[in-house]
Amino acid sequence: MPHLRPYKVALNGYGRIGRCVLRALVERGAKAGFEIVALNDLADQASLEYLTRFDSTHGRFPGEVKVDGDCLHINGDCVKVMRSATPEGIDWAALDIDLVLECTGAYNTRADGQRFLDAGAPRVLFSQPMASEADVDATVVYGINQACLTGSERLVSNASCTTNCGVPLLRVLDQAFGIEYVQITTIHSAMNDQPVIDAYHHEDLRRTRSAFQSVIPVSTGLARGIERLLPELAGRIQAKAVRVPTVNVSCLDITLQTARDTSAAEVNRVLREAALEGPLKGLLAYTELPHASCDFNHDPHSAIVDASQTRVSGPRLVNLLAWFDNEWGFANRMLDVAEHFLHVVHPTRNKQP
Repeated sequence: MPHLRPYKVALNGYGRIGRCVLRALVERGAKAGFEIVALNDLADQASLEYLTRFDSTHGRFPGEVKVDGDCLHINGDCVKVMRSATPEGIDWAALDIDLVLECTGAYNTRADGQRFLDAGAPRVLFSQPMASEADVDATVVYGINQACLTGSERLVSNASCTTNCGVPLLRVLDQAFGIEYVQITTIHSAMNDQPVIDAYHHEDLRRTRSAFQSVIPVSTGLARGIERLLPELAGRIQAKAVRVPTVNVSCLDITLQTARDTSAAEVNRVLREAALEGPLKGLLAYTELPHASCDFNHDPHSAIVDASQTRVSGPRLVNLLAWFDNEWGFANRMLDVAEHFLHVVHPTRNKQP
């Protein structure tokens, strides 16, 4: 029987998400369904090696990292490093890859995606929501709608970390109780589009202020993102967001009106059961312990329900809190979607090296 090569993937962008994706793949070890063979980033080799080896949020890299020429060696395997400011600057076809993981967050239209395809990329998975539904062949939240992928798609979005947290919760609650209206507040850790001390920001006056001195309201496309995945809730969701002075781990504060009477105990029971069995097992978690946000650093789940914070008034006004590691959880979902996508595209290909 001829040897079938494993799936091969390239990273475009090696910032917070790109590095988490590579590290999460390494931590999966033999369970990993593909290998990263190339990355494109403008940083110099010394910086790439250093930022891979040492991470202020996730700790030291669990393996060997070194650079040699144009290779970033990870546990002895060469990841070819390229430096192009544009998708067109790379011959993606020459890399003999199956998928590009676009992790810069800079590209969100179909025209942007086409630039990768025209330069030889076979297909692209974006680490951000696209500008509109017309700008992508599919938006996927793993555990909810990955079955929509047929293998013919060229441009796929992994949605956002907040959408990956919120959609599974709302799907479960809508199926159990019916949802009339939803209001969500994202309480999000600081991000690298905020300055350490006050500085100019090109589009948002609030984000000129120090990330570590204020709680800062920011814009969010979460409501629109949820409606793309759960169109049955269209027109009934509002969302807002604030950034807080922490490095990692965020949460959603969700208030919703149900179609029937319920109680905090019943809501928690439904969410606990969804975490223990069914399509969300391993993606949704449930806890009754008195946690703080730092307890969920490096947690791979899409959402962790904090049952101690569930409240019901009325008796149809439900409020709940769900934690998520906005870096690590999202990076793991990107790996899940990528592996599923590639298996659909090449169902007979060996998934193990």
